[in-house]
Amino acid sequence: MPDFCAVVGCSNGRNAKTKQQGITFHRFPKDKVKRQAWTVALRRRDFEPHARSVVCSCHFKPEDFDMTGQTTRLREGAIPSFPNHLSKVPSRPTPRSSRTSQKAATECPDVPVQLSEDLPKSNSDHQYALDPVKVKKKLTEAQEKVEELQRDLRNAKDRERRNKKTVKSLQDDLKHKNMLTKELQQKLDFHSGICL
Repeated sequence: MPDFCAVVGCSNGRNAKTKQQGITFHRFPKDKVKRQAWTVALRRRDFEPHARSVVCSCHFKPEDFDMTGQTTRLREGAIPSFPNHLSKVPSRPTPRSSRTSQKAATECPDVPVQLSEDLPKSNSDHQYALDPVKVKKKLTEAQEKVEELQRDLRNAKDRERRNKKTVKSLQDDLKHKNMLTKELQQKLDFHSGICL
Protein backbone atom coordinates (compact mmCIF):
# COMPACT_ATOMS: atom_id res chain seq x y z
CA MET A 1 0.00 0.00 0.00
CA PRO A 2 1.59 3.31 -1.05
CA ASP A 3 2.15 6.13 1.40
CA PHE A 4 0.37 9.43 0.71
CA CYS A 5 1.34 12.85 2.02
CA ALA A 6 -0.70 13.80 5.10
CA VAL A 7 -0.92 17.48 4.09
CA VAL A 8 -4.41 18.66 3.15
CA GLY A 9 -4.61 19.33 -0.59
CA CYS A 10 -1.41 17.42 -1.44
CA SER A 11 -1.92 14.38 -3.65
CA ASN A 12 1.70 13.15 -3.67
CA GLY A 13 2.04 9.44 -3.05
CA ARG A 14 5.12 7.26 -2.91
CA ASN A 15 5.42 5.90 -6.47
CA ALA A 16 7.78 5.77 -9.44
CA LYS A 17 6.69 9.19 -10.75
CA THR A 18 7.36 11.04 -7.48
CA LYS A 19 10.63 9.15 -7.06
CA GLN A 20 11.71 10.29 -10.53
CA GLN A 21 10.78 13.87 -9.61
CA GLY A 22 13.03 13.61 -6.54
CA ILE A 23 10.18 13.85 -4.03
CA THR A 24 10.96 12.06 -0.78
CA PHE A 25 8.59 11.06 2.03
CA HIS A 26 9.31 11.50 5.73
CA ARG A 27 7.57 9.78 8.64
CA PHE A 28 6.37 11.69 11.65
CA PRO A 29 8.92 11.79 14.47
CA LYS A 30 8.56 9.23 17.27
CA ASP A 31 9.38 11.84 19.90
CA LYS A 32 6.02 13.09 21.30
CA VAL A 33 6.97 16.78 21.39
CA LYS A 34 8.32 16.80 17.81
CA ARG A 35 5.38 14.71 16.62
CA GLN A 36 3.01 17.24 18.21
CA ALA A 37 4.89 20.09 16.48
CA TRP A 38 4.42 18.40 13.10
CA THR A 39 0.75 17.74 13.82
CA VAL A 40 0.20 21.39 14.77
CA ALA A 41 2.07 22.52 11.65
CA LEU A 42 -0.26 20.43 9.45
CA ARG A 43 -3.29 22.40 10.73
CA ARG A 44 -5.64 19.48 10.24
CA ARG A 45 -8.64 19.30 12.50
CA ASP A 46 -8.88 16.07 14.53
CA PHE A 47 -5.82 14.58 12.82
CA GLU A 48 -3.77 12.02 14.69
CA PRO A 49 -0.80 10.60 12.74
CA HIS A 50 -0.41 6.83 12.69
CA ALA A 51 2.77 4.77 12.36
CA ARG A 52 2.86 5.08 8.53
CA SER A 53 1.84 8.78 8.25
CA VAL A 54 4.26 10.75 6.07
CA VAL A 55 4.83 14.27 4.79
CA CYS A 56 6.42 14.72 1.36
CA SER A 57 9.54 16.80 0.78
CA CYS A 58 7.52 19.49 -1.04
CA HIS A 59 6.44 20.79 2.37
CA PHE A 60 9.91 21.44 3.77
CA LYS A 61 12.36 24.22 3.06
CA PRO A 62 15.57 23.38 1.15
CA GLU A 63 17.64 24.09 4.25
CA ASP A 64 15.66 21.43 6.19
CA PHE A 65 17.41 18.62 4.26
CA ASP A 66 20.68 16.85 5.02
CA MET A 67 22.06 15.72 1.66
CA THR A 68 25.46 14.52 2.88
CA GLY A 69 24.63 10.79 2.85
CA GLN A 70 23.23 8.49 0.19
CA THR A 71 19.66 9.12 1.37
CA THR A 72 17.85 12.41 1.80
CA ARG A 73 17.25 13.02 5.49
CA LEU A 74 15.64 15.82 7.43
CA ARG A 75 17.80 17.86 9.75
CA GLU A 76 17.13 17.81 13.46
CA GLY A 77 14.25 20.12 14.33
CA ALA A 78 12.85 20.39 10.78
CA ILE A 79 9.13 21.15 10.77
CA PRO A 80 6.87 21.10 7.69
CA SER A 81 6.00 24.44 6.10
CA PHE A 82 3.50 25.07 3.36
CA PRO A 83 2.87 27.12 0.22
CA ASN A 84 0.42 30.01 0.52
CA HIS A 85 -2.52 28.10 -0.94
CA LEU A 86 -2.23 25.52 1.86
CA SER A 87 -1.61 27.92 4.72
CA LYS A 88 -5.25 28.67 5.48
CA VAL A 89 -6.05 27.71 9.05
CA PRO A 90 -9.08 25.41 9.24
CA SER A 91 -11.95 26.60 11.34
CA ARG A 92 -11.79 25.60 15.01
CA PRO A 93 -14.17 22.92 16.24
CA THR A 94 -16.65 23.96 18.85
CA PRO A 95 -15.24 23.51 22.34
CA ARG A 96 -16.29 20.28 23.99
CA SER A 97 -17.62 20.27 27.47
CA SER A 98 -17.11 16.67 28.56
CA ARG A 99 -14.61 15.99 31.33
CA THR A 100 -12.57 13.69 29.11
CA SER A 101 -12.21 16.35 26.41
CA GLN A 102 -11.27 19.01 28.95
CA LYS A 103 -8.74 16.67 30.59
CA ALA A 104 -7.17 15.84 27.20
CA ALA A 105 -6.93 19.54 26.35
CA THR A 106 -5.10 20.33 29.60
CA GLU A 107 -2.75 17.32 29.33
CA CYS A 108 -1.76 18.07 25.74
CA PRO A 109 0.61 21.06 25.90
CA ASP A 110 0.62 23.65 23.14
CA VAL A 111 3.88 23.24 21.27
CA PRO A 112 5.05 26.46 19.59
CA VAL A 113 6.03 25.89 16.00
CA GLN A 114 9.37 27.57 15.35
CA LEU A 115 11.42 27.09 12.25
CA SER A 116 15.09 26.78 12.90
CA GLU A 117 16.92 29.57 11.05
CA ASP A 118 20.39 28.90 12.41
CA LEU A 119 20.86 25.70 10.38
CA PRO A 120 23.39 25.89 7.55
CA LYS A 121 21.88 25.88 4.08
CA SER A 122 22.43 22.75 2.08
CA ASN A 123 22.77 22.40 -1.65
CA SER A 124 19.90 20.48 -3.15
CA ASP A 125 19.41 19.12 -6.61
CA HIS A 126 15.65 18.86 -6.36
CA GLN A 127 13.55 20.90 -8.76
CA TYR A 128 11.56 22.51 -5.95
CA ALA A 129 14.71 23.70 -4.24
CA LEU A 130 16.41 25.62 -7.04
CA ASP A 131 18.52 28.55 -5.96
CA PRO A 132 17.31 31.50 -8.07
CA VAL A 133 20.70 33.27 -7.87
CA LYS A 134 22.53 30.22 -9.26
CA VAL A 135 19.88 29.69 -11.95
CA LYS A 136 20.15 33.34 -13.06
CA LYS A 137 23.96 33.09 -13.12
CA LYS A 138 23.81 29.92 -15.27
CA LEU A 139 21.28 31.55 -17.60
CA THR A 140 23.49 34.63 -18.01
CA GLU A 141 26.52 32.43 -18.73
CA ALA A 142 24.55 30.44 -21.31
CA GLN A 143 23.33 33.62 -23.03
CA GLU A 144 26.90 34.96 -23.18
CA LYS A 145 28.08 31.67 -24.69
CA VAL A 146 25.31 31.80 -27.33
CA GLU A 147 26.29 35.39 -28.25
CA GLU A 148 29.96 34.36 -28.51
CA LEU A 149 29.10 31.41 -30.78
CA GLN A 150 26.90 33.63 -32.97
CA ARG A 151 29.82 36.10 -33.31
CA ASP A 152 32.14 33.23 -34.28
CA LEU A 153 29.63 32.00 -36.87
CA ARG A 154 29.28 35.48 -38.42
CA ASN A 155 33.09 35.81 -38.59
CA ALA A 156 33.42 32.38 -40.22
CA LYS A 157 30.79 33.27 -42.84
CA ASP A 158 32.59 36.57 -43.56
CA ARG A 159 35.90 34.71 -44.02
CA GLU A 160 34.23 32.19 -46.33
CA ARG A 161 32.69 35.00 -48.44
CA ARG A 162 36.10 36.75 -48.75
CA ASN A 163 37.83 33.50 -49.71
CA LYS A 164 35.21 32.76 -52.37
CA LYS A 165 35.73 36.23 -53.85
CA THR A 166 39.49 35.67 -53.90
CA VAL A 167 39.12 32.28 -55.63
CA LYS A 168 36.68 33.72 -58.17
CA SER A 169 39.07 36.59 -58.88
CA LEU A 170 41.96 34.17 -59.39
CA GLN A 171 39.87 31.99 -61.72
CA ASP A 172 38.87 35.04 -63.73
CA ASP A 173 42.56 36.02 -64.06
CA LEU A 174 43.50 32.52 -65.21
CA LYS A 175 40.65 32.52 -67.75
CA HIS A 176 41.61 35.96 -69.02
CA LYS A 177 45.20 34.81 -69.57
CA ASN A 178 44.01 31.59 -71.24
CA MET A 179 45.77 29.50 -68.62
CA LEU A 180 42.64 27.67 -67.45
CA THR A 181 41.71 24.48 -69.24
CA LYS A 182 38.24 22.93 -69.09
CA GLU A 183 39.57 20.01 -67.03
CA LEU A 184 41.22 22.35 -64.52
CA GLN A 185 38.05 24.50 -64.43
CA GLN A 186 35.94 21.41 -63.55
CA LYS A 187 38.32 20.39 -60.78
CA LEU A 188 38.31 23.90 -59.31
CA ASP A 189 34.52 24.07 -59.48
CA PHE A 190 34.22 20.68 -57.80
CA HIS A 191 36.55 21.57 -54.92
CA SER A 192 35.42 25.16 -54.36
CA GLY A 193 31.68 24.69 -54.82
CA ILE A 194 31.66 27.69 -57.14
CA CYS A 195 29.99 27.38 -60.55
CA LEU A 196 31.06 30.07 -63.01
